[in-house]
Amino acid sequence: MSNHTNLAALRNLMNNHQISAYIIPSSDPHQGEYVAHYWKGRAWISGFTGSAGTAAVTMKEAGVWTDSRYFIQGEEELKGSGFDLYKVYNQDSPQYIDWIIENLDAGDTVACDGRLFSKRQLASFEKKLTKNNLKLDATLDLIAEIWGDRPSLPQDPIFELEITYAGESRSSKLKRIRSQMKDQGADYHLVSTLDDIAWIFNIRGKDVQYNPVAYSYALITHEAATLFIDIAKVPTNLIDLFEMENIDLKPYDNIWKALNEIPVEKSILVDNATISYALARAINTRNIIDKTLPSIGMKALKNEVEIQHFRNVMIKDGVALTRFYIWLENNIHLEPSEYDLVQKIAEFRSLQQGYQSESFGAIVGYKGNGAIVHYSPSAEKSAKIKPTGVLLIDSGGQYLDGTTDITRTITLGQPSNEEKDAYTRVLKGNIALDRAVFPEGTLGVQLDTLARFSLWEKHLNFLHGTGHGVGFFLNVHEGPQGFHPGVASKSKNSIEEHMVTTNEPGYYASGKFGIRIENCLLTVKSGNSDSGKFLKFETLTLFPIDTALIALEIMSPQEIEWLNKYHVKVYEKLSPFLDDSEKTWLNKKCEAV
Repeated sequence: MSNHTNLAALRNLMNNHQISAYIIPSSDPHQGEYVAHYWKGRAWISGFTGSAGTAAVTMKEAGVWTDSRYFIQGEEELKGSGFDLYKVYNQDSPQYIDWIIENLDAGDTVACDGRLFSKRQLASFEKKLTKNNLKLDATLDLIAEIWGDRPSLPQDPIFELEITYAGESRSSKLKRIRSQMKDQGADYHLVSTLDDIAWIFNIRGKDVQYNPVAYSYALITHEAATLFIDIAKVPTNLIDLFEMENIDLKPYDNIWKALNEIPVEKSILVDNATISYALARAINTRNIIDKTLPSIGMKALKNEVEIQHFRNVMIKDGVALTRFYIWLENNIHLEPSEYDLVQKIAEFRSLQQGYQSESFGAIVGYKGNGAIVHYSPSAEKSAKIKPTGVLLIDSGGQYLDGTTDITRTITLGQPSNEEKDAYTRVLKGNIALDRAVFPEGTLGVQLDTLARFSLWEKHLNFLHGTGHGVGFFLNVHEGPQGFHPGVASKSKNSIEEHMVTTNEPGYYASGKFGIRIENCLLTVKSGNSDSGKFLKFETLTLFPIDTALIALEIMSPQEIEWLNKYHVKVYEKLSPFLDDSEKTWLNKKCEAV
């Protein structure tokens, strides 16, 4: 069906249910950013395919609210769809709720599927709606009633991430979680976020594209743990291991019954920011302890085994990218498309040992397409690459021994002064953040400013965050930390030792070019003084930065020294795995400036 037909069908159902507004988010029942195709109802109803955004529909109007990463993409994909684009500049503010309030009358009902919103989200919505004499019905999955060819839920088996990669056993992780449960006075602990479950139980899956997770829930007590999952997806060897470790297996949907059967006098530790509104209502006891999941902070601090694997996987990734960029230079006369490059990057990575998949859909933006922050070329709609202009490539891989995320912007011809100035200021911001030395307890929002200062000097800026946490063979976007301006929740977390976080400032000239330079950083000790413990960063990512785009006259001696030392490191780490011609290419790219 077309988007207009879908929208008409939804409004017909809304009328039957006496609903005045319906909200469709981009999440699944586990509040995931990336979701299985089964849960992509917002994309299906509106035609907007970005990973973040919320649709709201009334009987007369319809809109999609998304952030700056998708402004250009949203405008293009929503043309003629019946949905208007609404630009969100503060991601923590649900502007569509204000829009709904403005467009409804007192006594009207707003509906949604309560499985797709967190308890905290809907509690705040309900408070605001009630204040404006509107009612909330969070029990309706109207999309299911009209999506006739809806994809089925994934059925791929899970597998164990061996301790040689994980660095810590399930038993040890559960022991640490139970210790925090005891501190909080909790008898039970519910985990519904898929990457936390994967981390706790040292399992990985293929249910969500790019994220090696499996749809499941976990309920932990002081004596045992239960994993709620489609048991047909669990291999026999894991069933046996779980049984020996007092981990029970029950069908995925049995979580509702299990929560309803918790004795009323018992207490349960949940995270209202991650548990769905609907699931929270299934909990029998009202003795609920609302705290951030213990596993979120635990998995953010990589252990020594994970850290060493991260260092090794960056070498493999750098070797794959070296071979890709050599291929690009040798084949640019054939004018490959952006989509061709997406396929080739994945192909070169797939030749590396332990490779599993991309860590997200590669962003390959040529010239003006590079200004679309989360641009995703398709086979049908993709620019041809020519030996002129600027090319931005943001890509990453999932390996058994780590997750990578790297962006490089290169010139394919003679760059303009505007391109060079913007590129150099982005590079200066990347270097400033990389070189930071800061006291323990420093927040992401404080460090974020370093990456923007050189751009701000010319009244330039970028509207996305400067960096996000990275999982270990898990979600490429991982909390709780990040470099972010303003009041975004991740900006309020401190950057701690053993965290891996991206450093990716950018600048985007609409219709002309996009620039972003991204490395992954590991937080390490810097030293102690009378002022306390200080931290700094180790650059994990290993691949040359294009020096042909640099305006050296605005680079400081310290920045040039950093760049030259980085390139020495890149060559030293990657060259042992390259043949002579590849070494020659890499050596030229790493020449001192």
